[in-house]
Amino acid sequence: MDKLDLRKQYKHLYQPSANKVQVVDVPALQFTLIDGEIEPGASPGTSIAFKQAMEAVYGISYSLKFMSKLRKENPIDYGVMALEALWWTETGEFDLTQPAGWKWTAMMMQPDHLTIDIYQEALAQVRKKRPNPALDLLRFESFSEGLCLQIMHIGPYRTEGVTIAKMDAFAAENGYRMRGKHHEIYLGNPMLAAEDKLKTILRHPVAR
Repeated sequence: MDKLDLRKQYKHLYQPSANKVQVVDVPALQFTLIDGEIEPGASPGTSIAFKQAMEAVYGISYSLKFMSKLRKENPIDYGVMALEALWWTETGEFDLTQPAGWKWTAMMMQPDHLTIDIYQEALAQVRKKRPNPALDLLRFESFSEGLCLQIMHIGPYRTEGVTIAKMDAFAAENGYRMRGKHHEIYLGNPMLAAEDKLKTILRHPVAR
């Protein structure tokens, strides 16, 4: 059986430095995605919609992995990728001081050999085994960011502002301007890791 290591293949995108901001060119990659927004009075940690979205994204991702691994012709095993999310507010900007109006896209990268037919079959299985209203909102499509700045943030989510300030300073010093949506990739599990050990990749599209 062939084994695919997406983290190794895309090491430059999923293992950035925590010491310096890096410039990367992110190609079009395949994802399962779902859009939503944080309910009034809720936070990402307490939002029912975001929780359902995470369950849907993880559920479909593991089903796709098992289908790929168990298929009769050309079985391929691979590790499920990290949860990712795009964040923005009603103004279209990413502002940690904004108390409400947060919108998001929860997403997880999928290998290129998976097709829409395999996805539809996996989705039917997940609906049957673990019903979830968020499954009706899932999409399976290519996502492209192009030129981006990124850095590894280590520590609680609430302290991301310090790391984001480094990205803003780097952009200003090197002739870049921020565009698009703030992107986070969650390498740590807040339920298992200490807050000061959490690892989150912060990425943001830029233009010259």
